[in-house]
Amino acid sequence: MMLVEAWQAMGANRLRTFLAMLGMVIGVGAVVLMLAIGQGAQYSVEQAIASIGSNLLIILSGSSTSGGLRMGSGSVMTLTLGDAQAISDLPGISAVAPTLTGFAQAVNGTNNWGTSIHGVTPSYLAVHDWALSEGYAFTDQDVRSGARVAILGQTAVENLFGNDDPVNKTIRINQSPYLVVGVLEEKGQSLDGMDQDDTILIPVTTAQRKLFGAPFQGSVRFILVQANSAHAMPSAEKQMTALLRQRHHIQAGRDDDFSIRNLTAAANTAAGTARTMSMMLGAIASISLLVGGIGIMNIMLVSVTERTREIGIRMAIGARRRDILMQFLLEAVIISIAGCTIGVFFGVGGAYAVNRFAQLTVVVTGVSMLMAFMVAAGVGVFFGFYPARKAARLKPIDAIRHR
Repeated sequence: MMLVEAWQAMGANRLRTFLAMLGMVIGVGAVVLMLAIGQGAQYSVEQAIASIGSNLLIILSGSSTSGGLRMGSGSVMTLTLGDAQAISDLPGISAVAPTLTGFAQAVNGTNNWGTSIHGVTPSYLAVHDWALSEGYAFTDQDVRSGARVAILGQTAVENLFGNDDPVNKTIRINQSPYLVVGVLEEKGQSLDGMDQDDTILIPVTTAQRKLFGAPFQGSVRFILVQANSAHAMPSAEKQMTALLRQRHHIQAGRDDDFSIRNLTAAANTAAGTARTMSMMLGAIASISLLVGGIGIMNIMLVSVTERTREIGIRMAIGARRRDILMQFLLEAVIISIAGCTIGVFFGVGGAYAVNRFAQLTVVVTGVSMLMAFMVAAGVGVFFGFYPARKAARLKPIDAIRHR
């Protein structure tokens, strides 16, 4: 009965009811949309982190000084395959991938494509958690013999072969033939925006002896190291530092001719930044819920003022204060819940529109929609209570005399 009366009271002034509801619609829609964008950004960062592998450390070759100018890390190759082998024997290390990189032009028939070439060992795929979509990986025997075999990333495949199957076909890199033995699964962009699929992997010894050359036997540009766990990384870093200083005959007090960086720590920092941004977007959008709640309170106060005589008459014929309180509170709840429901649909629709037209990743979850709905409903009830309480506390005689 009370629900019917509340519905009839709202229907008597549809424009006022709509304006009160509009604030909640906009507020909930904004929260759902902002949370979807924030969680989409967080998801993109998490995917980029997952693409580089877990528990990773990178050892870079040392710097050099020329004409008084100090060059950056990697300007002089001081690391070797022997260093990588020695590091793999340390406790807490699960995989080691020495790498020699460069840039070269790959050719297939009339198609050619300039791409990054990575001279690696088979463990490179395990370190990066990178699977093959077809074909097979080259072996340790291919590394020992310096075989001319190659594994192509998706971008390289598209530009060299189009829709053709590249496996067991031959490409030319710097005029030398290489047999394509496998194709990497798509990885997408890295955290720094680089296309990870624009690459070709070949045995590291092939890169040293037949493609890029090396200043001395077995030299590599950097070494990727995967620890057994995140807890083992600090200890592994200390052990690797001590081992490399010993192998490179670096005396006490002298600077290292290498540098070690924690890739996982940098990735976690980026993930933390994305989470913070997601929370900030949600908090900023929540302000609109507060505005919507204030709108409901204002409209309900106007309603109480206009219906003062009605309230006085109802109380004079036996209506209790709690009956008046519940009626006006119920009106606020209906307005709030209806606005929340419509706002959720608008927010979800806006999120998919952003995904389609702005090409941004959005993630709409049931938790975010439920949270926005519950908070908005609570705000509506909170701001609707004061007008309802004011109506319930009116004195019947004064209310009837009100004009």
